[in-house]
Formats: sequence, C-alpha cells, structure tokens
Amino acid sequence: MSRLSDKIAVVVGGHDGIGGAIAERFAAEGATVYATSRRAEERDTAHGPGTLRARRVDASDPVALGAFFEAVRSEGGLVDILVVNAGIAEYATLEGVSEDHFDRTFGLNVRALLFATKAATAIMPEGGSVVLVGSIAGEIGTKGYGVYGATKAAVRAFARTWANELAPRNIRVNVVAPGPTDTAMFAAVSDEMREAVTGLIPLGRMGRPDEVASAALFLASEESSFITAAELPVDGGMAQV
Repeated sequence: MSRLSDKIAVVVGGHDGIGGAIAERFAAEGATVYATSRRAEERDTAHGPGTLRARRVDASDPVALGAFFEAVRSEGGLVDILVVNAGIAEYATLEGVSEDHFDRTFGLNVRALLFATKAATAIMPEGGSVVLVGSIAGEIGTKGYGVYGATKAAVRAFARTWANELAPRNIRVNVVAPGPTDTAMFAAVSDEMREAVTGLIPLGRMGRPDEVASAALFLASEESSFITAAELPVDGGMAQV
C-alpha cells in the first residue's frame, strides 16, 4: 500500500532539485502534492497513484504565500504534510557580505520558512507532519557561507521549538539535512571543486536528490510516528565523523 495515500502535501520550493525529487516521490506514494516555485508552469499531472499540482508562488512574498495556502484550504480543506525546501545559498565572506545578501538569504531561508509553516499548521489536522529542509552547513563552518549556515542553524532551532509547541496536536516537526547533493547548483562548479568536496565525504561521492527524498518520505510518513524534533543527516557521513 502506498505510504501517503489520501494525504495532501505541500512542498514549498518543489520545482526541481531536492524539492522536485521530494514532490515527485510523495506523489508516487499516493499523495496529492502542491509543489510551489517562482518558476513553475502551473499544471496538474498524474504521478503514480498521486497527483502533482505545480503552482507558481514566490515563497518570499507573504501575501502570495498566504493566498496560496488559502487556495489549498479551499480546494482540499487541510494540509497533512508540509515540506519547506525553498532556499538560496550564495557565497559571501565576512569581509564581503552586504546587507542585501543577508536580507535576501534570511528572507527566503528563514522568514519564508517560518510563515509557510505558520500558514500550513493552521490548517493541519492532528497527526500531521512538517519536514524542514536544513543542511549540514548549519553545523560546519564552510568558508564564504556563514550567512547560509546561520540560516540553516535557525531552521534546526525552529524545528525543536515547533515540535514542542505542536506536540499537543500530535504534529511532528523534523529536519532533513542534506550534505553536498548532485543538483544543478553543483553542476555549475569546477571539476576541481567537486573533487575537493567529494574528498570530504566518507562514502566518496555526492548524494542524489532521490536519496534526500527517501529520507523526507520517512519523516513525513507514519514510519517515523515516534520521531519529532530530530535532524536526519543525508550527507554520506561528511559532518558525522
């Protein structure tokens, strides 16, 4: 039996890469999935036993985000599962960081995540699940990515607090924390950079988006029914040993 049959899921930032893999996997497991992106071509497609509904939404715009969740409520009545994946990672050292870089990164990675979670949990029934996409960057000090790492540390802190606040409603909140993953972002880097990063991973390779999707599915489904406030690294051991 499909693990997410009859569930309504929202994947904020679900157009491609990790978010796209999560949206497709959830639909393949029977869910009706609303996948948002600023670049999405709005359409509904059957995807295995489920349905993937692509919606064009700028997650950094609170008005657009609110209107989207109201539309989901009108169509489906509730949100059983929320995944927040929308985020950006831009290089800036302490010497080079600008106010615009800080505001843009925290605006999408933290502020949008907070208000997406607030809107979704307002229409989430008891027993729902929230999966926040963090990063091992919140634990390690990668040169040039201090602001990004700080946003992911904030995601981890939010998960702990919200898990505590939402426990009386039996809503679980967890984090899936990818390490280097072979997405379009890494496709653009040099071979030398890829080799350097891969050399830091005990398993000797980058992760795949579908591997992160599998971890997100576990946290979203009843298979993890006694897990909340946790962080599940999907990093080949990079930040673990």
